[in-house]
Amino acid sequence: MFIVVLILLLLIGVSNVIYRFVPFVPVPLIQIILGACITVIPQGIHLMLQPELFFILFIAPLLYNDGKHTPRAELWRLITPILLLSVGLVFATVFVVGYTIHWMIPTIPLFVAFAFAAILSPTDSVAVNSLAGRINLPKSLIRLLEGEGLMNDASGLVAFKFAIAAAVTGVFSLQKASLSFLIISIGGLIVGAAIAFLIIGIRQLLRRAGLEDATMHILIQLLTPFLLYLIAEQLNVSGILAAVAGGIVHAIENDRIECEISNIKVVSNNTWAVYLFILNGLVFVILGTQIPDVSSVIFKDPGFNDVVVIGYAIVIFAILLVLRFIWTFLFTRGSKVFGTASEETTSIKEIVMTTLSGVRGAVTLAGAFSMPLMLHNGELFPQRHLIIFLSTFVILLSLLAASILLPLIAKKTLPLDDTEMVTVENEWHKHILEAAVRHLQQESNQSNEEAVEAVIAEYNRLIHQLGLKGNSTNRVFRINRMEVAMRIEAIGIERNYVREKFENGDITKNHAQYYYNMLDQVEIMLTSSFRMWLLVFKRLLARLQASFFLSSNPVGVLFTEQDVSVLRGLRIQSGQKVIDQMGTLCTPESKNDPSQCVVAYYKQILNHLKNLHVQKKHRDQDFDETRKELHWLAVQAERYEVQNLYEQGKIDRGLAAQLRRIIRDREVSLYERIELG
Repeated sequence: MFIVVLILLLLIGVSNVIYRFVPFVPVPLIQIILGACITVIPQGIHLMLQPELFFILFIAPLLYNDGKHTPRAELWRLITPILLLSVGLVFATVFVVGYTIHWMIPTIPLFVAFAFAAILSPTDSVAVNSLAGRINLPKSLIRLLEGEGLMNDASGLVAFKFAIAAAVTGVFSLQKASLSFLIISIGGLIVGAAIAFLIIGIRQLLRRAGLEDATMHILIQLLTPFLLYLIAEQLNVSGILAAVAGGIVHAIENDRIECEISNIKVVSNNTWAVYLFILNGLVFVILGTQIPDVSSVIFKDPGFNDVVVIGYAIVIFAILLVLRFIWTFLFTRGSKVFGTASEETTSIKEIVMTTLSGVRGAVTLAGAFSMPLMLHNGELFPQRHLIIFLSTFVILLSLLAASILLPLIAKKTLPLDDTEMVTVENEWHKHILEAAVRHLQQESNQSNEEAVEAVIAEYNRLIHQLGLKGNSTNRVFRINRMEVAMRIEAIGIERNYVREKFENGDITKNHAQYYYNMLDQVEIMLTSSFRMWLLVFKRLLARLQASFFLSSNPVGVLFTEQDVSVLRGLRIQSGQKVIDQMGTLCTPESKNDPSQCVVAYYKQILNHLKNLHVQKKHRDQDFDETRKELHWLAVQAERYEVQNLYEQGKIDRGLAAQLRRIIRDREVSLYERIELG
């Protein structure tokens, strides 16, 4: 089991790396595929899904967190459509789809068909959230889907519970079932809120007693959703709704005492981010591990026609879509479902997007596996394997339909011309520079205040340039392929010059190796991803060889100010060598364009180094080291902001790649300016 858990966690990381290169495929689908792959390989992982453990281990904390972060004002404003989707549509699905399944597959008894339809009714908020950021769905639609995901798990599972009880015992009372549904649902909300208030009171008592240890408070937070779920289930009310209610109550409390426990809140956010990342990934990887075994049972059974069974799944999924579309259409015409003005009507496009966004997921599969093996009279539960297979296939179809069709339907912008593209790039470039400034401000303290102000001043200068009409700051930092080739050729000239100086005895071995390492780093920054990995591998082998066979190693050597002066002089001399040899390659028209002529770039570096001694009189070594560290922190903050914007769907893949290139190219310039500064 320990090996299995390690492999599952590894697959979560691999799925996010794959998503980085194929962003048009949602992460949940990648994780399902990886989970299926490790099952079909020889001696693969075969993990038995335990529904009760699955619900408490995954569903409870995920819904608790959703309750904490769902905007309560939006939730209340959309309460009517949320209830119509999470309760009304669930029961409509149970009856319509249930009768259809029984008519289409007579071997599935009516109440078993109702139970099957009940587990197909809940949508998966985790999958919806992963799609929403990539496709850039309207915010009002996202809020509606989040609210639906919070509530329909409980209504679907309660309906499933009564349908299973009727199928097993053969006894059903509509009046009793309706009353029990209200008790279970309302009771779950009340119990969850009450326990949440109790836990909040305990935490406040601990803080008043002086126990402000962040680790202890985070532990209480992590245990809270499990306590909510377990206690509610022991009281025969909805543990899922208890988790949701507890999350909402804790969100209210966090808003009220935010200033008192800011440190705990920061640690809590970081801890929950990792925790939820793991849980979300495990849900879909485990789902993927179930698919091969479930499919093999049906495909190997001669009693089933494979084509017909797949046809059943497609028909069921189509019915779910049609029913969701009709239900949404009937209850959104002329209403304020999407937060629009009363005179506005919800468009067909929004209704279609709402229909496709009803992705099925973890709750559906867990419900299918929780079906009993035997009936009350000792007979086998009818068509259990078929129901599990059909549930799995419907989940895959819903994910595929949402992934393929939603991007085609979602609003797209018209192609921009070159001028408009530069303007858009400049605006987002300015945005990521401002994000870096905010990060630097957070890093500021008494010991580094002066260095922080210096780096922020540089960023503010860049932001100001980007704000000037008709500026070309982006173009200055953008390096085209021709210049990359010229820059790499220039690095070769520098290497040859340094080797000659070393062979003539003008510089020491440590000076030469340090300079080689600096040139290697610049070359790695400039090259493509594939070439970069080859270079990194080559440098790693060289480092290993040096560590075994060389007596000295420049890594970790502490240079004096005199050594730095020698290296700075070597940089000026090698740069001048590049200018002398490559100056003839520049035409008169290209000399004023840094993106066309590498000589202009080297002249800029040399001017910076020649004037550096004037600035050094007012700065010490600690200041310079701090400034370097802050520069790299700011660059990483820029990269993080680009990735964050892309994951939120605010920028597309092409613009994200362009912004990353701008950051990389400016990083090269920054590295060469400050490495010997």
